[in-house]
Amino acid sequence: MTEKEIFNKLAKIIHERFEIEVDQITPNLNFTTDLDADSIDLVEFVLELEDSFGAEIPDEEAEKLQKVQDVVDYIKKHQK
Repeated sequence: MTEKEIFNKLAKIIHERFEIEVDQITPNLNFTTDLDADSIDLVEFVLELEDSFGAEIPDEEAEKLQKVQDVVDYIKKHQK
């Protein structure tokens, strides 16, 4: 997948999970400060990412995923 394809798929997931309009999702969107996601929200989100992208995200790596671009970069680097 290209970076744009990853971003678009990720934006759809974020839109559905966090009830935010797709056009408000930017690479710099922060999950905790901009979306008020708590630790449970983030764990569920990471599990959904693993299912959607077929990439395993270890807990220590998941903690580093603070912004949308962090997730895009991680998926791009670890996609199969």
